[in-house]
Amino acid sequence: PDKDNACTGIDNIAEAITLLELNNWDLVVTATGPGGAAPAGPASSSSSSSYSGSPSCPVLPSRHIVERQPRMLHFRVEYRQRSVEVVLEESSTVGEIKQILETELQIPMSKMQLKGWKSGDVLDSTLLRTLHLPKNNSLYVLTPDITPSASTSQNSALQETLNQNFLLVITHREAQRDYNLHFPGTKTIQEVKRNVSDLTNIPVRHQQWDGWPASASDDSMTLAASGISFPCHHLSVCRRSSPANAQEQTEECTDVHMVSDSEGDDFEDASEFGVDEAEIFGMGSSGCRKSPMMPENCENEGEALLHFTSEFSTRYGDCHPVFFIGSLEAASQEAFYGKARDRKLLAIYLHNDESVLSNVFCSQMMCAESIVSYLSQNFTTWAWDVTKEANKARLLTMCTRHFGSVVAQTIRTYKTDQFPLLLIVMGKRTSNEVLNVIQGNTTVDELMMRLMGAMEIFTAQQQEDIKDEDEREAREMVKREQDEAYRLSLEADRKKREAQEREEAEQVRLEQIRKEQEEEREAIRLSLEQALPPEPSEEGGEPISKLRIRTPSGEFLERRFLGGCKLQVLFDFVASKGYPSDEFKLLTTFPRRNVSDYATLPVFLRRGLGDVRLLHF
Repeated sequence: PDKDNACTGIDNIAEAITLLELNNWDLVVTATGPGGAAPAGPASSSSSSSYSGSPSCPVLPSRHIVERQPRMLHFRVEYRQRSVEVVLEESSTVGEIKQILETELQIPMSKMQLKGWKSGDVLDSTLLRTLHLPKNNSLYVLTPDITPSASTSQNSALQETLNQNFLLVITHREAQRDYNLHFPGTKTIQEVKRNVSDLTNIPVRHQQWDGWPASASDDSMTLAASGISFPCHHLSVCRRSSPANAQEQTEECTDVHMVSDSEGDDFEDASEFGVDEAEIFGMGSSGCRKSPMMPENCENEGEALLHFTSEFSTRYGDCHPVFFIGSLEAASQEAFYGKARDRKLLAIYLHNDESVLSNVFCSQMMCAESIVSYLSQNFTTWAWDVTKEANKARLLTMCTRHFGSVVAQTIRTYKTDQFPLLLIVMGKRTSNEVLNVIQGNTTVDELMMRLMGAMEIFTAQQQEDIKDEDEREAREMVKREQDEAYRLSLEADRKKREAQEREEAEQVRLEQIRKEQEEEREAIRLSLEQALPPEPSEEGGEPISKLRIRTPSGEFLERRFLGGCKLQVLFDFVASKGYPSDEFKLLTTFPRRNVSDYATLPVFLRRGLGDVRLLHF
């Protein structure tokens, strides 16, 4: 430890490891600081404060470092076919990087999108220190508002490559297992190695790779610029020889290996004594860490929940709450906005794999049959994994949108070791309210009591909502009945009006027909009247019959007829007076006979005055 302190000037081992990680485990760069200069220390009058033991460690003026030089961050920024190197202090902001790029690339800051940050998109005012960046970083610039010209077709091709997804088939030689990993072209080689470290449990500095092309000489390069095959590239990885074996091979590097491998991380060299790291942390003997409960930066919330449910079942079995598959907004709609009798509480389960309580809470509480049954009957359960910062930020955004900033701020206050959390949310008329936040350090009985307590509050509110809903439905029913009665009244009035209009139209039609018939009869009457032979005089030599015809009204019609005239003349005369033969018949008074039975005037009518009675058929 005295030698290490003399090299780095740091007594805290954890801080020393952090600095080594940030400098990619380059001890010389870590000890000398940025720019290759040893950090300045106070002048010492005694030469015993300096150390000159190990040739592998640079000799520093003093082991007590009072003031350190500002930490410098290196950025390689790619834009189309250009690459710009930017070096800034970690106290700078993202906007200062853009200002330098504006000068170098001649692109206005307003049209520039700086991508490649691990935490997602960041603001221009964000301090680089708050992003916890390594020393070397790789970023890229997008300018969607600037259309590339024909001369920049190669730049467009590079931009297209950055947007492509690469499939890396990585073989873990010790475990004899293949991993099929999808990465965007913007991922750096360093980020790929870190992800593989999570899967294989091999730290980045202990990884030995085969399959990277010769052009991939810098871990800060993006996959798009590394020269790997698209769309699929095969790689293999294994653990390098342990520091103990390396000591047997080369004595010159003994001190350096001891600093970076043994004293820097006591757990990582446990394999030298036959102990697997996974066994130390209770992760089983498979040699691989668990796959994440939810993929990072998943755009579709439904797909993320399907992955979460599948991984939850794989870890803890099929006896678990039925997680709602869909967005938080859809889960809220399902729980809060149905009929009052069908509404439920919303249980939001927030998982964090980095918490030591997660495994116990899931296996013993969330998978307990009583808890599963109670949640299924009374709650709509929605889940989210906040292990990754990007997923946690997305959750906070959703909570702010649906429940307000207070809920999001409450979630921020909980530390990792307080997870997992179970939020009980109740829907109200105006806003949604978080009734309870249950932390991971609880028991089955306590969890059930808190769920039942929340259910009592919800039941009281639900009864009020049911009463209000029933009263509202009763009012709406009365209104619907009134509206229906009014509609039926209008319909009856309409039908009555239509019937009256039809009746009036029929009367008009019948009156028109009657008039036409009367006009037709009058025309026939006039034509018959004009067609009658002249009435013979009494002084004529021919026999004459004088007939008196009694009409149905009691009036008498008298006329003289020649004795030998046809009977039709009599009918025409009667018709000319308005009594057509198809409506009336002529009967003799005595004897009572129908005159129409004769072809000519009967003999008894020819003899003189004859009485004839006109009857209606």
